[in-house]
Amino acid sequence: MGDGFLFEITEAELKQEFEEGAQDAAKRAKIPPLTQDELDRLFEIYSTPSRPTGVAMGKEVVFTYDSTCGEVQRTLTPIDRTQSLQLFERMLGADTVELGHNDYSFKAVKPVISYERTVLDQALLITTVPVLYGAMPNLGLYYKPEGPVPNPSELMAVGKIKEARATHEEAIEYAVKDMVYVAGELYESGIDAIDFDTTGSAGDPDFLATLKAVEILKNKYPDLCIEMGMSGEFILGMHGELSYDGVRLAGLYPHQQVKLAEKAGVTIFGPVVNTNTSKTCAWNVARVITFLKHCVEQSNIPVHANMGMGVGGLPVTPYVPIDAVSRASQAVVEITRLDGL
Repeated sequence: MGDGFLFEITEAELKQEFEEGAQDAAKRAKIPPLTQDELDRLFEIYSTPSRPTGVAMGKEVVFTYDSTCGEVQRTLTPIDRTQSLQLFERMLGADTVELGHNDYSFKAVKPVISYERTVLDQALLITTVPVLYGAMPNLGLYYKPEGPVPNPSELMAVGKIKEARATHEEAIEYAVKDMVYVAGELYESGIDAIDFDTTGSAGDPDFLATLKAVEILKNKYPDLCIEMGMSGEFILGMHGELSYDGVRLAGLYPHQQVKLAEKAGVTIFGPVVNTNTSKTCAWNVARVITFLKHCVEQSNIPVHANMGMGVGGLPVTPYVPIDAVSRASQAVVEITRLDGL
């Protein structure tokens, strides 16, 4: 199940889960459902008796990671961040690694950027694979009490809609400046790519701030690789009236998000489809593939789907079972034909 609970299911019920999950995504985003051949392939992958599964040799895809250092630190392994990158590269065979601060947000990184540049210098010297630097736009940090502008949620609660929207717009300007500054400093230190992770977590203002920052960075550093990883399958309308390139942001699904990411200058797009914990992983993964397949078809840039705890058809558990991870990953790669995970 989406909450990690183990259960048994019949073949007929499994097929029904796939069909219903695919139909749910198609209805919500107004996109084509999965074909019968694709549903049949899903059934083959999920009905195999093997615990781990995988794609055939020669059909592997590239992996990018968010918070490589954080993944190791959560295991309480007593090593520093640069050693974490070495572990991923040399022991786990990672295609890329990602450096990031413990407080994984651009606003928090800005005051310590000189220290981060020093760590980055060391990371680049001891690794061979591309090194990304990841952080979240995290627009929520710009609202009081943590930030300089009034909290729009408090204003909304007392009916001050216009004032709440104005604070969103003010926060956007602060966030854009911080993201551009931090990313620029890292670029000057030799970073291979910047990962704007969990984009849109604070709704349409968060998404707009990131698009604006990406546009500025690509104009200033045309060869900078930028990955944009999303936080949800659709953009929450916290403001409701914001737009980019004439497109209203609230309510956009992955196949619509990617077009704006392309326009801004994003190099790699990381769509997200959230897990429904009250449904089966089979239902969830069929839904994920329906969203992602159309996103890939609409995209002119590489797509690296977010596959992890709580997204990508995987259950919400601290340590996701290998059978759930491998089946969902194989299915997404084979059926959507995306570029990476």
